[in-house]
Amino acid sequence: MTRAPQWRGLSRRSVLAGALAGGAALALSACGTRQDAVRLATDDRWKQFAGTTINLVSENTAPTEAIAANLRPFTELTGIKVNILMLELTALAQKVALDLAGGESQYHVIYADPYQVLAPYSKGLVDLRELASRPDLPQLPGGWGDFIPTQLDATGRFGDHDKVFAVPYDCPTMIWQYRADLFEKHHDRMADDLGFDPTPSAERTWEEYFRIAKWFNEKTDDVQYGAGHQAKQHDSLMCDFSNVLWSYGGDYFDNGKEIGLYGTTDPGACRLNSDAAIEAAEFYQRLISISDPSSKTWDWNGLAPALQSGRIAMSPNWHEYAAANEQAMPGKFGYAPMPRGPVRSANHFGGTGIGINANTLPNERAAAWLFVLWATSPETQLSNLKSEAGGGTPTRQSVYDMPEVKAAEHRPSAMPNILTAPAVSQAWEADKIGLRPKIPMWNECDTAIYTQLSKMLAGDASPADTMRETAKRIDRITARGWAA
Repeated sequence: MTRAPQWRGLSRRSVLAGALAGGAALALSACGTRQDAVRLATDDRWKQFAGTTINLVSENTAPTEAIAANLRPFTELTGIKVNILMLELTALAQKVALDLAGGESQYHVIYADPYQVLAPYSKGLVDLRELASRPDLPQLPGGWGDFIPTQLDATGRFGDHDKVFAVPYDCPTMIWQYRADLFEKHHDRMADDLGFDPTPSAERTWEEYFRIAKWFNEKTDDVQYGAGHQAKQHDSLMCDFSNVLWSYGGDYFDNGKEIGLYGTTDPGACRLNSDAAIEAAEFYQRLISISDPSSKTWDWNGLAPALQSGRIAMSPNWHEYAAANEQAMPGKFGYAPMPRGPVRSANHFGGTGIGINANTLPNERAAAWLFVLWATSPETQLSNLKSEAGGGTPTRQSVYDMPEVKAAEHRPSAMPNILTAPAVSQAWEADKIGLRPKIPMWNECDTAIYTQLSKMLAGDASPADTMRETAKRIDRITARGWAA
């Protein structure tokens, strides 16, 4: 994962309908002598590679599910056939690594997860600015400026601030999800008891969140617990804790914002041993102690049903669970940016872009670019929003500005994920977005973080010792460096 909203846990289908045949085609294509796609003599820039077949490898994400269910518009537009192979993220990263290292282009279009693909293998991806500037190819709709700026940097760049290796494709973001009906029902009593307006927003503090959770625990039987969290010994624990860490002014390395946006191969010393990080860990330990005890067994997919079934009153989770929330209890949920700590509100961003294999031959590379253009276009993103097979949420500002999308921010909504738009639009602001370090060795660091945090939550280590030991382990990992 890096991070994973509901679609990552629903059915870990390795292959979608039609992709079994696609997988066979992939295997066969790798066996023979490589030949470039044929370029046709035509004035239609979309049709110049008609008859070509390209292969996309992706994690099973909401936009890929929606696109795979409705490829006909692209095929009719271009005459290009697309095989889509969907895998669990670790398996995807392994296949991509082998393909790039072997000098092959079995997969032309790649779901370039920022941490498992982009950071370690950016040299194996095409700088997409070159394709975007070619006059013989269709122009990028809306230009680069139509993408949410922080998303373009976080999902598309590595090292070089100018090069773009991936186009923003999905954008799951952690926000505060809560039972709006219960907050409304108990608003006045909570406000009197707590001494502040309990309405969730970026102005609420984590300490206030803690007190709200405790109030629900003690003052009402509407839910079993006030709050739930994804605190299993798993990547989800790192994701959940990071919101608190950043809000307290802590970070994994110096220049955390810069490393999160642009990445580096040498992040320097880990800063989890700072006073701010230790204070964040102390608060997080307290928070989990009064949250639903099952929190320590939940990742994002365990947490979501707890909220949707009425077991808990609120939780931080990926915003793309909104559609399932609204299906479970129509009209009863609210969405807000994460609470703030002493420094800021921090909302963990988990988006990914799609890129193109640099081993592609010239014509197949251009054909792959046509697919990238179409798959990330405003029209396709709008179609994905409406899709019953997938959904996701757009990465382009122009889609959020469409009148029908703006209207869908209010109930009744045919695009329930867009109910979160007011919250996530704040969450993506430069001072509120939460970005883990984009470094090639992040996976090992991630494992060290959630392993040590899990020991802390089990009572086997103090917050201070946990942060110091985690910093030591991360320093050992980064000291080894990275050779792609």
